[in-house]
Amino acid sequence: MAATSVTVSMALGQTLSVAWEVQWWRQVRRWWREDEKRTPKQSIHRNGCRCAAAAAASLCSSPNFTTLMANIPTKTKMTNIRCTQQAGSNRITTLTDWQSSCAILTVPFPKHGCKLRVAYRGVPGAYTEAAAGKAYPDCEPIPCDQFDVVFQAVEQWVADRAILPVENSSGGTVHRNYDLLLRHRLHIVGEIQMSVHHCLLALPGVRKENLTRVISHPQALSQCEHTLTSLGLDVSREAFDDTAGAAEHVAAEMLRDTGVIASVRAAELYGMEILAEGIEDDKSGNVTRFVMLAREPVIPRRDGDFKTSIVFAGEEGPSFLFKVLSALAFRDIRVTKLESRPHKGCPLRLVNDGLRFDYMYYVDFEASMAETRVQNALSEIHEYTSFLRLLGSYPMVLQTDPSSF
Repeated sequence: MAATSVTVSMALGQTLSVAWEVQWWRQVRRWWREDEKRTPKQSIHRNGCRCAAAAAASLCSSPNFTTLMANIPTKTKMTNIRCTQQAGSNRITTLTDWQSSCAILTVPFPKHGCKLRVAYRGVPGAYTEAAAGKAYPDCEPIPCDQFDVVFQAVEQWVADRAILPVENSSGGTVHRNYDLLLRHRLHIVGEIQMSVHHCLLALPGVRKENLTRVISHPQALSQCEHTLTSLGLDVSREAFDDTAGAAEHVAAEMLRDTGVIASVRAAELYGMEILAEGIEDDKSGNVTRFVMLAREPVIPRRDGDFKTSIVFAGEEGPSFLFKVLSALAFRDIRVTKLESRPHKGCPLRLVNDGLRFDYMYYVDFEASMAETRVQNALSEIHEYTSFLRLLGSYPMVLQTDPSSF
C-alpha cells in the first residue's frame, strides 16, 4: 500500500492530556498492524480516543476517502476530529501546542514491515538527515519543521527514533536542544559524530559576483564566516531555518541574487550549482555531534565504552559545583562536557546582595550506569542537588566519522 498521511485537526478541551494523545497513537499503530476491514462509518461509533484512532487508521484502508468528521466527548466539551487523506506527503509540518485550543499535525502512518523511522529537523538534504543515515543505515527519515516536532514525533509513536545536533567543534553548543532535552521525557540512546563540509550554492548560471546575500542556518553561517570574507563576497548574511531548507527556498523562488551554504546533496536535490566547496573555516575537522533519542532507554552494560548524561540543579554556594564534580573525580570518572543553562522555572534567585541567575547544569561523563562506581557517584550527587535527572546512558563514539557529506 502506498504511503499515506493524515491531517488531524483537534479543538482540544483543557483537560485533554498528553497521555491521552500517546494512547491515541499507540492505538493507531495497533489498528494498522491488524487486517483492517472496518469502515470509517463503523469506526466512529467507538468511544473516547479509540474512536479517533479507529477513524484515522481506517482512512488508510479506504481509497475513496477524503474527509471524516468525528466528535469525541471530553470532560469539558466535545473534541472535533477532522481527518483528511493526503497522498504523497510524509512531512510533519506544524508544531503541536498542547496548551492551545487548536492543534494541527500531519502524520505519516506506518506500513507493514516498515523500516526504523528516524525523525529529524529540516528537509531532505539536511546534514541531520545524513547523520540519521549513518546512525541507522536503511532507516526511513522523517523530516520535521521544528525541533519540538522531532520530539513529539517519537512521543506520539509516529517515529521510532529522533536525532538532533547538540554541539559543533566550531559553532559550539546548540542550546535550544539542551533545553528541549529537559522539557521532554525522551532518553538518549546513542551518539554519532560527523564531519560537516559546507558548499556555497546558487542557481545555475549565477556567479559569485552576482550575489548580494547569503542565507543558511546560523550555525553554518558562523562556521563559514572567515571563508566568505576571504572569497571577497560583499554580501549580507541572513539566517534561515536550516541549510537544505534555504536551498529549497532559493530554488523555489528563483532568487538569482542569493547564495546558500548547504551540502552537496542539497545542491543535487534542488538543482543548485556549487560555486565553492569546503568553505568551512576549520578545514582540519568541522565536526558536529548528534544524539539519538527514543521512548525507552538502552540497557547499560559493564562491558564496552559507555557515556552517561545527567542534568541537575541545586542551591548555589562556594562549593556546590565542586562537590558534584568531586563525586565523579574521586571515583576516576572522566567528565567530557559541562554546560550551564539558566533555570527556566526560576531564572533568578534572591541572595543577600540582590538577585542572581539560577542555573541547570548538564554533565556528560565516560562511564556506564551499570557500574557500581557510577551508581554510588549519582547517589552522592543526589545529596547535593535539589533536582537530578538521568538523560541517558548509551554507547560512546570513540572516533569521529571522517567521511564528508
